[in-house]
Amino acid sequence: MNYDQYGQAWSTPEELFAMLYQNPELQLDRFLVKFGGETSSDDAKQYNVSVDTLWADFPKLKYTREINVPVDEFHAQQQNNWHMPNEYRDLDIAKWLLAQCKTEHELQRVGQELLLFQERGLFDLLRYLKYMVDTFRKNNITWGLGRGSSVASYALYLIGVHKIDSLYYDLNIDEFLK
Repeated sequence: MNYDQYGQAWSTPEELFAMLYQNPELQLDRFLVKFGGETSSDDAKQYNVSVDTLWADFPKLKYTREINVPVDEFHAQQQNNWHMPNEYRDLDIAKWLLAQCKTEHELQRVGQELLLFQERGLFDLLRYLKYMVDTFRKNNITWGLGRGSSVASYALYLIGVHKIDSLYYDLNIDEFLK
């Protein structure tokens, strides 16, 4: 599997053929295909039109196209497509997080993290995580205790993304937001 600078996973047609050779039952519609040129992309479109026209029971190909925008702009565009209720989209996440703090030490840590999140333009991500956790709780969906460097964030702990108190374990936020 390959990844572009925008985080999209893709495979070449040759890689898909090799995987299909080893596993004939492979579901091709689960993969994005990156073709080498405009004509190759047209070939994928024509294949999908043929599948529709013939009403064939073949999987359609998903293919990538070149993205000609800076990475930051790409992420901003994608965040606009997140399906999130307006009450979360309009939430003052900084105010909400600060209101969850009970001690001066917690306030300082959350303030430090909020500055780092703001520098990176991640407030929408924090809002979305709040929405996701609230949705999980409302629907009795279980998720893990915490994993990887995200447990170094006290803000994510307050939101409920993980259950590891980074202040108690003296975890440095720089481990998460490198």
